[in-house]
Amino acid sequence: MTTLGTPLSPSATRVMLLGSGELGKEVLIALQRLGVETIAVDRYENAPGQQVAHHARTLTMSDPVQLKALIEAERPLLVVPEIEAIATPVLQQLEDAGVVRVIPTARAARLTMDREGIRRLAAETLGVPTSPYKFCDSLAQLQAAIDEGIGYPCIVKPVMSSSGKGQSKIDGPADVQKAWDCAMAGGRVSHGRVIVEGFIDFDYEITLLTVRALDEAGAVQTRFCEPIGHLQVHGDYVESWQPHPMAPAALQKAQQIAQAVTADLGGQGLFGVELFVKCEQVWFSEVSPRPHDTGLVTLATQWQNEFELHARAILGLPVDTTLKSAGASAVVYGGVDAAGIVFDGVADALRVPGTDVRLFGKPESFVKRRMGVAVAHAADIDTARRNAKEAASRIRPRRA
Repeated sequence: MTTLGTPLSPSATRVMLLGSGELGKEVLIALQRLGVETIAVDRYENAPGQQVAHHARTLTMSDPVQLKALIEAERPLLVVPEIEAIATPVLQQLEDAGVVRVIPTARAARLTMDREGIRRLAAETLGVPTSPYKFCDSLAQLQAAIDEGIGYPCIVKPVMSSSGKGQSKIDGPADVQKAWDCAMAGGRVSHGRVIVEGFIDFDYEITLLTVRALDEAGAVQTRFCEPIGHLQVHGDYVESWQPHPMAPAALQKAQQIAQAVTADLGGQGLFGVELFVKCEQVWFSEVSPRPHDTGLVTLATQWQNEFELHARAILGLPVDTTLKSAGASAVVYGGVDAAGIVFDGVADALRVPGTDVRLFGKPESFVKRRMGVAVAHAADIDTARRNAKEAASRIRPRRA
């Protein structure tokens, strides 16, 4: 049985999040509801999660010296990576030395911090179906990869980025330079490496939230949430819905792929597994060993949302992935480049039936920065999508 302490006391169960954006904020809230003492770390001050955590720390998490010093000083029970740009060799070193337990494991954090590690694991080690791909270190290599087999159309992504940043579709030779420049500008770490993927003619893309949690006997058991459909624009999620209808054979294949990938990564916690589907064919795309942005819809759809599932799983507590209702989410963008913006229309948004709103509290807005989300539950996903989009459209960010 898991023993949980009292925050801010010698018995405290202390958990450190590396990355404290909107997803981390919800994980921190879920942990605090279980009496966990929380430490929110981010690269800038007053990040959303830092506003609700017991302790806030600001540093460059890709700097191994800074990161090692912080973990050794704080000595949390668990370190939970919430972003990609982290000095993962330090996490491996500290885990090997028994200083801390990394969620789900230090190896998983290292493999999934960039697209190369996880793609090679999935395609070359586990043999799961993926799109054709090559990794490139220069514009010339990118052009050669396209010419020598990837072909047009294709997708180019930085090996390390978040929320679709730096992604673009190449339809012909005229787009190659622009795609390379976009990837260089959108990468989390500037090391000039991209993945180029052959285009798959899929019917839809899903996120399959996959939870590795302990059963009553103390063994790790894999559970799945209902599939989440989502719409992306330039690689960035703009709306999602659950459950996405799937043929039983396709769902079974999706679960088999998700189980194979997450079992190899190991550990406990929630994973966001992205998959392409065409009829009954399924291809692996990516995996995040943490709550997924498209999973914000679970705030409206599940008895335990993805953040509660993650918190419970990493603490060794029982989980319940049961769907409560059909639902949807829609993003609220900043619309302006400014600090300390205000939001008009929130009351109007909440008048849409079955809706709720999360404003993330990010201290600075950009035109295309995700500043909030509207979620809706309804009897069917079409109604939920319509209501979520309507609620999001009524929220009007502006300069203060």
